[in-house]
Amino acid sequence: MTLPLIEETARIDKRAVETGRVRVSTRTETTEQVLRETLRSDMVGVTRVPVNRTLAKGEMPPVVREENGVTIIPVLEEILVVEKRLVLKEEVHIRRTTAGEDVEMPVRLRRQHAVIERVSPEGHVTALSPTPSSEIEP
Repeated sequence: MTLPLIEETARIDKRAVETGRVRVSTRTETTEQVLRETLRSDMVGVTRVPVNRTLAKGEMPPVVREENGVTIIPVLEEILVVEKRLVLKEEVHIRRTTAGEDVEMPVRLRRQHAVIERVSPEGHVTALSPTPSSEIEP
């Protein structure tokens, strides 16, 4: 006759155990800076120069030209005489000047830093990491 015996078996179970937590917060700091830049502006001066010269027969009318940084625009007028003649009435001289102005403007810049704290299951802070290069494992 055979007697049944008791047999034991092994079993492995896993469960999560909280050993602590990690809290991450950010802090923003503000710095004042002054930005500097040179602003340019162009100004144009217009001068009318009377000429009142009659063009010779067959003479080509003057064209827009530039002399010593001044743009010269001829203004022509036809007048009736016994014959038609071109008269150079005036020239418009346009001189461009450039002025620079240094400008300073204060601006407010913000920078954020992450603060990482290790918190125990009881709620106590056990480690503080103020630098961004530090790492804390959970």
